[in-house]
Amino acid sequence: MTEPKGKLIIIGGSVDKGSFFKNPEDQPNNLKFFEQGILKRISMEAAKKNLSRVEIITTASSIPQEVGNEYVEAFKQLEMQNTGILDIRTRAEANDPIHLERLKQADVVMFTGGDQLRLTSIFGGTEFHKMLLLRYEQEEFIISGTSAGAAASSNNMIYQGSSNGALLKGEVKITGGLGFINNVIIDTHFVQRGRIGRLLYACASNPVNMGIGLGEDTGLLITKGHFMEAIGSGLVILVEGTHMRSTNITDVDMGHPVSLENMTVHVMSLGDKFDLNTKHFILKPLPEKQAKV
Repeated sequence: MTEPKGKLIIIGGSVDKGSFFKNPEDQPNNLKFFEQGILKRISMEAAKKNLSRVEIITTASSIPQEVGNEYVEAFKQLEMQNTGILDIRTRAEANDPIHLERLKQADVVMFTGGDQLRLTSIFGGTEFHKMLLLRYEQEEFIISGTSAGAAASSNNMIYQGSSNGALLKGEVKITGGLGFINNVIIDTHFVQRGRIGRLLYACASNPVNMGIGLGEDTGLLITKGHFMEAIGSGLVILVEGTHMRSTNITDVDMGHPVSLENMTVHVMSLGDKFDLNTKHFILKPLPEKQAKV
């Protein structure tokens, strides 16, 4: 498969947009958003920097206008004035030439949170979806998604399953995603909602997939389709099932507990890197003042 020229930025949800902290000194220490936050990184990675055209896609949200306006305001505070909202609610609208022209002019699209099934059922196979894939593969184009927008980014997608019952056979529901990245499966709000069981189950059911668990206000910048860098204030959990030795997932009845042997887990924080192709983990070097003598 050809390496895409575009960049994928997936975020675990609850992105600090700076909306509620008008004074920088009021912000919690782990949310110094405009200096080191995720949206700032998007502005830095965009082809035309702060002159880039950004389209906020609010399809997943039940309150699209409110959510869209928050992101527009946040990008404006980052001096990205050329930002709009694409409030697409039907498959017909996803094929509308006006929306396709706006996508053609965009440098960045950002999918907000909400319901990931709305994203796949409304966009899947449409002209909008086809153009997204083409531009991502062939141009310096950024696709970003938070929460539902991140979960829908991969070729396989978790759309249902409680945290408490995740390791009961049949509890976790998986379907096809939008396919911006292959051989991974993504879960969001990961640390805060205790979703490790969901990802373990998903990887056990098809170990070719690398599980990616994104904490809130935390994300991954993915370049060339396989180089991943952790960004944001929290943790990224990776679950690797290729070395799994055994599981009873095919033998137990529906609703019964699943056993797994030898799943591999990695934890990434800000600046750490991981290559999906080679499975090589690169820790961010510590500043000299923090490194042990």
